[in-house]
Amino acid sequence: MARRTVEIAGAGLAGLSIAVRLAQLGWHVRMHERGKDLRMFGAGIWLWENGLKSLQILGAYEQTVKRAKTIKEWRVADGAGNILMARHCTPDDKLLLPPRADLYQALIDRAVELGVDIETSSVAVGARPEGVLIMEDGRELKADLVIAADGAYSRVRESCYCTSSIDYGSEAGIRMLIDWNPSDPEDICTEYWQGPWRLLFNPCTDSHNYIFLSAPVLDERSRQMPIDRDLWAKMLPHAKDLIDRCTAAEGARWDRIVNVRCHRWSEGKVAVIGDAAHAMPPNLGQAANMAFTNAMSLALTVTESQDVPDALTRWEKKQRPLTDHVQWFSYIYGLLVAKTPASMLPLRSDLVRGMAKTEWFEWALNRGARTVPDGYEPSMAPARS
Repeated sequence: MARRTVEIAGAGLAGLSIAVRLAQLGWHVRMHERGKDLRMFGAGIWLWENGLKSLQILGAYEQTVKRAKTIKEWRVADGAGNILMARHCTPDDKLLLPPRADLYQALIDRAVELGVDIETSSVAVGARPEGVLIMEDGRELKADLVIAADGAYSRVRESCYCTSSIDYGSEAGIRMLIDWNPSDPEDICTEYWQGPWRLLFNPCTDSHNYIFLSAPVLDERSRQMPIDRDLWAKMLPHAKDLIDRCTAAEGARWDRIVNVRCHRWSEGKVAVIGDAAHAMPPNLGQAANMAFTNAMSLALTVTESQDVPDALTRWEKKQRPLTDHVQWFSYIYGLLVAKTPASMLPLRSDLVRGMAKTEWFEWALNRGARTVPDGYEPSMAPARS
């Protein structure tokens, strides 16, 4: 039987992960990147157990995490520095924090190793349900499967009328790496809240920490790049030492935080994954992890079936409830930070403290992170040091 073929629009994390997995499973894979080279913007990235297990399936785990810090606790603190919530990690329930570039390079190297064809300066503009990827240069590429992994503003997704809504929200986010300081925590992430302003400190490598800042998108000073350090230090005085180091920061990037909803994740032989299917606020650190989890399931489901449209329908039915839950929880989290009136901030603190002690909150917060992706076997786990 001839090898089945797949055309993938987008060579970001979602596109690379599905490309590697399908190549592992015997597909002939071609991936299209609109840029002239493969380049990853960003700083650090949270990898929970669902993402880490996906990387173990893909054979990209060791290279990804070789410089990563192992986190033992994620804390949320109010404007006075009081701890509102603490999420603890264990060796069986990990959070690792590598540079995003290390993850991206590990996936690129695996794709090359497995013979994935990667075309750069190759722009996809649409698709047809019978399995055709339409390119800007006029080519129409027929395949057994077409995948839209071209991001939150996906042209391929929209050509199949899969988009339901894009919520631009009220927050802007800034990501950067800053220099490590000997006094910095080695294994604790702390998220400082001050009204709608927020700073998340993340140990990342032995030389750098990852900083995420968010603020109202309509506040002009808060979205300036380089950042207005006087403003941020005023809003978040407990993080002034960190803010003072946010100068010519490595990998600094400003982004609009969006939430994408789809009517459906597929049309015929065309599937939508990653941010194209479910871009979400980064509040749980689950956007990439869910993309990996869904990619693992998609690859197995279509490989085990000769009827691709039926397989895609079954894949969405299986995976979407979990993704919808994670996306919803991330969205509500953002509303709690960005939309609480100043007069209600003490009540917000009390609410978070109280909810953090409930079993429901603990389950809801960690449902995505503790999911085991399809295709994972315990034998894939790395040896403990």
